[in-house]
Amino acid sequence: MLETLMGFTDHLEELRRRLLIAVAAILLATTVAFFLAGPLLQLLLLPSGGMQLKAFSLMDGFLIKWQVALYAGIVVAFPVWAYELYAFVSPGLLDNERRAIVPPLIISLVLFVIGALFGYYLLWGMIRVLRQLFPPEVDYLASADDYISFVVFFLLACGLAFQLPTLLVILAQLRIISSALLRRHRRIAYFALFAFAEIITPVADPIVAPMTVMVPLVALFEISIWLIVRIEAGRKHSAAARAEPAG
Repeated sequence: MLETLMGFTDHLEELRRRLLIAVAAILLATTVAFFLAGPLLQLLLLPSGGMQLKAFSLMDGFLIKWQVALYAGIVVAFPVWAYELYAFVSPGLLDNERRAIVPPLIISLVLFVIGALFGYYLLWGMIRVLRQLFPPEVDYLASADDYISFVVFFLLACGLAFQLPTLLVILAQLRIISSALLRRHRRIAYFALFAFAEIITPVADPIVAPMTVMVPLVALFEISIWLIVRIEAGRKHSAAARAEPAG
């Protein structure tokens, strides 16, 4: 009982240490990004086509810069806090599971950047359409907080959506899912991807805009199946190679 308690205490201490490192990395990146908040905000405003944002509180100047810097800090510090998370859970994994998870985690950062850039490209048309939906009788006042929250949410949603291959490959490496399972439930997956695209594209057109988001996600889903087939083939080949000497 005492050994169990000491082991649990050691795990809590390690968790605390790794959380402190992750938070420190995010705060450091956020502090640096705070001094670059102006150029970052201009970058976020480019898809709006020259929209002038409005602030309604004396503290908004600081809070807007801090909000932009915090989002940037979390993204920039991703390698640090992702490694700390992996280092905490890796002792509970087998050697082959550790080797299987590391490459997808590295690729996930690249996929996130690609997804965010794709979302940034979509924003140019989406913001224009949303502004055109206001009737002439309504004068739209662009709140800085609302605009930044909307843009960042959409970029994060697209970046996370492009993590689909990473998630599926890791689950396949851990033998939780298989290519046969994904093929069998392909229709359900397509419907879920379309529903997700509908949610993150708040425009009047219910078909074309969501399909623009759905098509690359379907392609990533099919690529994931292909990768999992390769993983399963390699697994069978390794098992056959180990069985040959015994035979």
